[in-house]
Amino acid sequence: MRGPGGRGDPERDPVRDSEPEIVFARLGEVDRSALIDLMNDPRVRRHLPLAVGAFGPAEYDRFLTAKEQMWQQCGYGPWAFMVNGDFAGWGGLQPEGDDADVGLVLHPRYWGLGRLLYQRIIDFAFREMGLRSVITLLPPSRTRARGLLRLGFLPDGELTLAGRRFIRYRLMAH
Repeated sequence: MRGPGGRGDPERDPVRDSEPEIVFARLGEVDRSALIDLMNDPRVRRHLPLAVGAFGPAEYDRFLTAKEQMWQQCGYGPWAFMVNGDFAGWGGLQPEGDDADVGLVLHPRYWGLGRLLYQRIIDFAFREMGLRSVITLLPPSRTRARGLLRLGFLPDGELTLAGRRFIRYRLMAH
């Protein structure tokens, strides 16, 4: 299953460009070193409470295997985001219990594209997949959730993953 994509001029600045070329690809299509570099970037890591220790080739192999198993078992999973031909990050939809969890892990250069990527993921989840709702999980240390609320997410309890507590937010399909 391919995700939503777009077309544009690959020479444009992806954050200031109103129409960057965005392709949703499978994670295995991305250069291994690009994903390893992203997962070790301290600016990114501070937003990943489940990331512990260095992320090297062995961690990459386990990560990729786990993400591909999601696709095999559920028919969906996270994508690699290619922006104007460059790896910008990964995310999308992942199964979390009976829910689909929306997440974005972007290289800091692409943080300004989060809302555009999010909207394409949500449109895909509700229109193409026919989901009735999606969730997103934030650790309690992420106290700034106003952006989620503006997008229509509402608090929906808490859950624990790998011994860490998360606040669940839910967005219902319109």
